[in-house]
Amino acid sequence: MNLQASKILTRSNLVNGLLIALFLLVLFVPSVKGLFIRGLMKVGFFQPDIAQTIDTPVMLPPVIFEGADGHMLNLQGQRGKVVFINFWATWCPPCVAEMPSINELYGKLKDNKNIVFIMVDADGDFNKSALFMLKHNYTMPLYRVTGNFPESLFKGTLPTTVIFDKQGKMVFRHEGSADYGGTKVSDYLQQLAK
Repeated sequence: MNLQASKILTRSNLVNGLLIALFLLVLFVPSVKGLFIRGLMKVGFFQPDIAQTIDTPVMLPPVIFEGADGHMLNLQGQRGKVVFINFWATWCPPCVAEMPSINELYGKLKDNKNIVFIMVDADGDFNKSALFMLKHNYTMPLYRVTGNFPESLFKGTLPTTVIFDKQGKMVFRHEGSADYGGTKVSDYLQQLAK
């Protein structure tokens, strides 16, 4: 084998090794997987389908949330407002990947009194979730469920996002990561809030 062929083979092995290492990092390191998903969001993947229809009508259930400040929030008491609920956990890479886009959406709409954001801790460790939000400068309101949550809204898949209209009817449900930071979602929520 000549020197030229040996150099090509060495470069090829190096590139293959780097690709394998990158694949393993994405596969086994949650923070790297989250960054990878977030990168895919930036190029247009993981767009939520807000035009979807909900087959079985689901109304606001009688669920009580407790906020980080101890404030209790009755979900049924939010009828007349648009309610955006996101179930997430700090150990969930797709959850971590979509958090900046939800924070961006919240930043655009937080002053609209007809839209309520509820970020639901699914970690089971409320303090850990609160520290995560603080560390990343996320300003969305953090809650935990104080009782059981109906499976019609949350079946255990993280992240899960649901939206209720002003009449208390679920109009959107998405399991998995999505980019909520675009104008399509903020326009949709504002239209529902009118």
